[in-house]
Amino acid sequence: MARKTLRDMSGIASTIARSGNASKERPPKTTAPALGALQGSLASIREIDPGLIDDWGPKDRLDEFTTVNTEESDDGFETLKTSIRDGGQQVPILVRRSKTAEGRFEAIYGRRRLKACRELGIKVRANVQDLDDATALLAKGLENAARRNLSFYEKARFAEAIQAAGHESATVRQVLNLSPSGHSHLTKVTQNVPSKVGDSIGSAPKSGRPRWTELAELFLNRKLTEASALGVLAKLNPALTSDERLEALVREAHKRGTKGTHGPREITPMEGVVIRAGRGSLSMSVKKSGANAEFATWLESHLEEIIKKSYAEFTDVNSEDDT
Repeated sequence: MARKTLRDMSGIASTIARSGNASKERPPKTTAPALGALQGSLASIREIDPGLIDDWGPKDRLDEFTTVNTEESDDGFETLKTSIRDGGQQVPILVRRSKTAEGRFEAIYGRRRLKACRELGIKVRANVQDLDDATALLAKGLENAARRNLSFYEKARFAEAIQAAGHESATVRQVLNLSPSGHSHLTKVTQNVPSKVGDSIGSAPKSGRPRWTELAELFLNRKLTEASALGVLAKLNPALTSDERLEALVREAHKRGTKGTHGPREITPMEGVVIRAGRGSLSMSVKKSGANAEFATWLESHLEEIIKKSYAEFTDVNSEDDT
């Protein structure tokens, strides 16, 4: 059987949107091949002991692994728990049967509802489906987009986590509804802003691409290091919001920078290759002898093409001003 693509699964959003409605509602018709099992989702809702449910997949919310509470992490969760205690759990979570442990389940989405039920000591209402990894991942992304817009940085970390789990870039773009250049914006941040720094800042829900890209540039230009950034953040007032923490770090970095980073730098990515970066120029030298002689010959023939392609990608990524 041919492997299902994420494009075939796009109709899952309508099923997700209806999963919390009354059971009298007729399941929607769909021709998407990956949704056969989900059409009967309303009949698959069960009450399950939270102790039988394990987490699955990449984290999609920064407040699940950040060291700093976001604006909604404490008050929002307590409100959710109170609502479930007083009025019951209105929206079921989505789970699938564990592939490794008989009688256990894996949570696709709804971790906060699961946590609330666990702390309340009650069973959790769950929609039990047999989903492959690709369908489960898309369901997770679409449900998250429908219920709460991720901040720019949360999207960046979620995209990073999806790829770290072994999924293709095309899957990342489908799950988060990204263009190639939009994905590049996210990647630039996660590649240059250390995750510990991001954890210490938090999700920064009001801060878009420009501010996070500015922070990434500060690390890229060596005006910030992980140690210096964490040092600045540690001294900030704990009452500051994550957006205020980000703003304070960027402002402090512009004010003082990191000492000793303005001289020329040399990078040796491999034997025989040296990249020199100074205030006024960037140069590279490659030895045509030794272990990488063949690489030097190949690079000489392809360097113009590589630079043109890299420049085209650079201008594409930096020509947009989206948040």
